Amino acid sequence: MTFLTPLGFGGQVIMALIILVGALLLWLVVRYLIARSVARVQNGYSVFKKPHFKWAQPALRPFDSARRVQRAETIGGLLSSVAAVTIAVIAILMAIETLGFNIGPILASVGIVGIAIGFGAREVIRDAFLGFFITIEDQYGIGDTIEVGDTVGVVQSLGLRITRMVDEHGAIWYVRNGDITKVGNRSQGDYVAPPAVPAATAEDRA
Repeated sequence: MTFLTPLGFGGQVIMALIILVGALLLWLVVRYLIARSVARVQNGYSVFKKPHFKWAQPALRPFDSARRVQRAETIGGLLSSVAAVTIAVIAILMAIETLGFNIGPILASVGIVGIAIGFGAREVIRDAFLGFFITIEDQYGIGDTIEVGDTVGVVQSLGLRITRMVDEHGAIWYVRNGDITKVGNRSQGDYVAPPAVPAATAEDRA
């Protein structure tokens, strides 16, 4: 945009505004593409919903569940957040540089602040990363009966930070994903409940 150079600082301001507007348009496009991809995943196997593929619908119906919908929403939300932060940071730095400021000290300050935030929020970041991998690897999902430590319950929701489950007594448990080092999924495989231990009779106690 050399045609704006003769305008001096006013031209630099216009260039900075153009960069910010371009970043906003790029973010809208990226958000639309992510939302469209998430919707396609949530709708399931749309190819097999055509009339000449009706024979395959009964076999694929079990896959159309809230589990797949939540996985798509979780991944889509994470991608949207990462894209928004990345585009915003790059656009702001480019706009500042266009105005003639030296962004070197700014980058150094951002790095120091980022390190400080990283130390302060490392548990939150750890929970989010582990929740992301739990979702991607499909270790468990909505409706699964899982065992975390000495707690057994049915998964009600799975987020990036928290797994919510309800036990047999109706108590709601909120488990941080970062605290889960080992989990057993009774809904996968061929889980067989152990035989019940008979209650001791009066003669046995005597």
